[in-house]
Amino acid sequence: MKILVTGGGGFLGQALCRGLVERGHHVISFNRGHYPALAALGVGQVQGDLADAHALMHTAAGVDAIFHNAAKAGAWGAYKLYHQANVVGTENVLAACRQHGIRRLIYTSTPSVTHRATHPVEGGTADNVPYGEGFKAPYATTKLIAEKAVLAANGPDLATVALRPRLIWGPGDHQILPRLVERARSGRLRIVGDGNNRVDTTYIDNAAQAHFDAFEHLAPGARCAGKAYFISNGEPKPMGELLNTLLAAAGAPGVDRHLSFKAAFRIGAVCEALWTLLPLKGEPPMTRFLAEQLSTTHWYDMTPAREDFGYVPRVSFNEGIIRLKSSLRDNTAVTPP
Repeated sequence: MKILVTGGGGFLGQALCRGLVERGHHVISFNRGHYPALAALGVGQVQGDLADAHALMHTAAGVDAIFHNAAKAGAWGAYKLYHQANVVGTENVLAACRQHGIRRLIYTSTPSVTHRATHPVEGGTADNVPYGEGFKAPYATTKLIAEKAVLAANGPDLATVALRPRLIWGPGDHQILPRLVERARSGRLRIVGDGNNRVDTTYIDNAAQAHFDAFEHLAPGARCAGKAYFISNGEPKPMGELLNTLLAAAGAPGVDRHLSFKAAFRIGAVCEALWTLLPLKGEPPMTRFLAEQLSTTHWYDMTPAREDFGYVPRVSFNEGIIRLKSSLRDNTAVTPP
């Protein structure tokens, strides 16, 4: 089967491409750059921008299914940039599906679409956790618009599903872990709140497996068609414990200094103002959205994903940590991007 993966050069994208190749599929990745790792897998690569409808339409010709994984992520940035990548890009993917008669679309969403300030989520499912409101980050706002469009497009000619993996980590992560390590080594990392808020995470292989499971079950009229699902390891950990376990795996110093939520929220507001007025480059060290995310309980029930398309996490948190340590020993030390 010929499958298109958008954003195949990213952390999850490479895991998707690798797994699909191993399953015998002909894989093409639509990326902004060229990735030697994909070339080594035999994955065809097309360089382009999601907002370029013509390029995406041309690439999707002859494709049987699309894994739409590409997105602009982050806690800060101009809304227009997020809208172009996440909303316009998704509209272009849907247009390509309709134009070429592509019948399956697996969309990588995010739990952030349900974010509601400091409202905790304990054992949540897509049925009992409503969409968020009053977002303080364009990422969540635009991913919500995109997810709704994907689910609304589900029908007899195109089956769609949206997966919301929570905090993906593991070998090959060049974003979250390197930033944590850099801040820990420089003494700038803090636990927001008391660190006891429990949060879900997803080991990279499990995140990819959920996509493969959904793909294998997805068809017009299937139980998972037109629905969204939270994805995680199903092993929520206190935030403080989680941070220090990941740091220890990378050989970085632990963090035991705390910052109250109110202080973090105020610092985030000040940083947002400075980055807007001056403006400063890069992302602020703290934002209001990030302060809320770091201090609030978020964990989810995997029952719907298990019942509707057979998702069961195959790599436990502890086993994932062992694999992460091994990967870091075999490669160069973790450094910031």
